[in-house]
Amino acid sequence: MQYQVPTHSNEIKVSFPVDHVMLLTLNRPKSLNAMTPAMDSDIDKVLTWFEDEPSLWVSILTGEGRAFCAGADLIAWNDRAHSDKTPESEAEDGAKHVNGFGSISRRQSSCKPMIAAVNGGSYGGGTEMVLNCDIVIASEEAVFALPEVKRGVLASMGVIPRLARVAGHQLAAEMLLLGRPVSAHEAAARFGFVNKVVPKSDVITTALAWAKEIAGNSPDSVQATKRALILSNQLGDVEDVVKTHFRSKEMLRVYASDNIKNGLLAFAQKRKPTWGNPAKL
Repeated sequence: MQYQVPTHSNEIKVSFPVDHVMLLTLNRPKSLNAMTPAMDSDIDKVLTWFEDEPSLWVSILTGEGRAFCAGADLIAWNDRAHSDKTPESEAEDGAKHVNGFGSISRRQSSCKPMIAAVNGGSYGGGTEMVLNCDIVIASEEAVFALPEVKRGVLASMGVIPRLARVAGHQLAAEMLLLGRPVSAHEAAARFGFVNKVVPKSDVITTALAWAKEIAGNSPDSVQATKRALILSNQLGDVEDVVKTHFRSKEMLRVYASDNIKNGLLAFAQKRKPTWGNPAKL
């Protein structure tokens, strides 16, 4: 299928390797895919378009070259730190950046799953983006770090509460307060935010296999399920999550869709269902 992808710079690459799946690649390998304002803007445009495209159901995020993402460009951050901006205006700018680092780390608008295919080093904002992905496939060579405290700044774009919820207070504090890197195997076994560790040559193929498996399920059901996961992080009480989820647009769409009828009929007839694109919300 041909897609009309929004115009973007060569700092990202966009492809569609299998049905219903978009692969988004950070493409500044010589700079270890450090985030620039142009790259951030490109990602935001492409993901906003992706969210509104009914035939795309899953996205994969990866990096070109030996790194996943080295985080923010600290030279640009140094220039900003020596500008005439006030502490209050800096804090307000951060609060207004509703989609977070790389337009991913705080993004809550999308109910479509995103898989991080971490091919190499993930530092600072790179790790902030990873923690807001739904599934993380990591190379054996990947390392994850939140070294902001070593530079007098902090990881403020969503990763602190996310890591605390996934890993628990003490392990989150270990990464955040020491600023030390952890291996992919540690991230999986101790910290709990990596789903699977594979050889570097298998990172993309594994992510694609998982994406295809997700795309083999009803997109209405998958997207309503992700909405419940998002609500689980936003609301404290289980009953509040359940009640809010039942009233969500995604849940109402499940009951209005032909996919629920097709799925149940296929089960009764002992055959594989054929899914249609969800209606736009």
